Amino acid sequence: MSSLKKSLFIGIPTSILVLSACSSGSEQTWSDDYELENIEFPLEEGVTLKVLTSSSPLAADDPNEKLIYQRLEEKTGVHIEWRNFTGEIFGERRNLALATGEMPDAIKNAAFSDYELLKYANDGAIIPLNDLIDQYMPNLQAVLEEAPEYKAMMTAPDGNIYAFPWIEELGQGKESIHSVDNFPWINVEWLDELGLERPTTTEELKEVLIAFRDNDPAGDGQTIPMSFIINDGGQDPGFLFNSFGLGDNNDHTVVTNDGEVIFTAAEESYSDAISFMHELYSEKLIDVEAFEHEWPAYVAKGQEGRYGLYFTWDKANITGMNDEYDLMEPLTGPDGEKNVTRSNGMGFDRARMVITSVNENLELTAKWIDEFYEPVLSVQNNWGTYGDDEQQNIFEWDADNEMLKHSPLNGTAPVELREKTHVGGPLAILNSYFGDVTTMPDDAAWRLDLMKEVMVPHMQADNIYPRVFFDEEELDRLSRIEADLTPYVNRKRSEWITNGKVEDEWDDYVAELERLGLAEWLEIKQAGYDRQEN
Repeated sequence: MSSLKKSLFIGIPTSILVLSACSSGSEQTWSDDYELENIEFPLEEGVTLKVLTSSSPLAADDPNEKLIYQRLEEKTGVHIEWRNFTGEIFGERRNLALATGEMPDAIKNAAFSDYELLKYANDGAIIPLNDLIDQYMPNLQAVLEEAPEYKAMMTAPDGNIYAFPWIEELGQGKESIHSVDNFPWINVEWLDELGLERPTTTEELKEVLIAFRDNDPAGDGQTIPMSFIINDGGQDPGFLFNSFGLGDNNDHTVVTNDGEVIFTAAEESYSDAISFMHELYSEKLIDVEAFEHEWPAYVAKGQEGRYGLYFTWDKANITGMNDEYDLMEPLTGPDGEKNVTRSNGMGFDRARMVITSVNENLELTAKWIDEFYEPVLSVQNNWGTYGDDEQQNIFEWDADNEMLKHSPLNGTAPVELREKTHVGGPLAILNSYFGDVTTMPDDAAWRLDLMKEVMVPHMQADNIYPRVFFDEEELDRLSRIEADLTPYVNRKRSEWITNGKVEDEWDDYVAELERLGLAEWLEIKQAGYDRQEN
């Protein structure tokens, strides 16, 4: 065992070592030391690494059946012995492996929270990656040189990098595809049928929804003027809150242009937005199932053409890519406000792959992982591949221009095709790749155009809340506060929309937020923002 390896084991708790010793009779879960140095691919003699991973239930049980992995093995000479799990069982097996010491060489599609990442790093189960990146990973280095902001997001408060990220850029700044999740889709065929103009204010929207209710354009009483799934990301109606002050987003967090972190669900304007939503509910303009919807039911009613207005990321998933529904523009509120509140979403996942402390082949593993950051392979890792004779391809290879071009989907859902053929894991797709390494997916290009034309002109905020890497103590305090704060806010949101009384209960609500730790939460969030920006 190397000296590096010995030092990494020092930090592992005695309980883990005991568990590991008890299971020593089982098959070794990590690879032998191949004693390889100054490695160049392909290897003269093939070797095997052992990797734990997760994948979609739509994909093959054996990841090596995927063409992307087959090509990678041919290129490198590295065979992967996968332990592949789907759904919740992956998290259980991942945690068990780390707790018992029966660890693989690496864990791919790892899905660690920041707290878990720091915990396993402090326990010595996963290793720092800084030196490996500097010495053996030119592809990842090139990404970080072009987009240095990601290195700060990868780096823990102690200065170490413990995981390889997933990066997907689709637009920048306000024009990012992630700037608004919950697009509002309005039935323009019904508007035309009833001789109505598209609403431009909250009051006009109310009048349009009343017209939908009274004229029943779906027929047989099937019309639902407005529907959503409360507190459910892209399906939440929070877009309508944007007409009232700072508005709202999925995590109720915005940053003012003066750099102040605000909890939107404690603002007076939030109360005004809730009052407007209750008005709509009391007029029977809101789907009564909107507060208990499951995704299949939400989709089914959309496919039946029953909605006048609904919310989701992409209408293709609910009502299809037809002309029946169009994106509704942001509305002017009763005080003249017209704002599009930005989400804090971005194409970045800090913990897509880790290397464990039992790994005896660090140079080999690092150089193999670096292949995933090669631009052409990154694109395929994210979306799927080309040249597969057994199933539909998402790309074709343009040999003349040496780039990947998206193929027609021919009615296939892009998510379904992606789940079957991509490999996920560590990768980077920068905006500079589009038009050079690959074309942009048609659905993404379409949504980006809508974002730029309809939403961006009304975005008042210059900044979003960044992906701050908090330390363990901060993460512990935030999680403890949010365990009570978030359910309380979400519950009152639903209660007030259906039952009213937000004005009567507002002072008590704000007092309860303070009791649950909102002031401390804001203090930690503000300190994290200030660190990241400075």
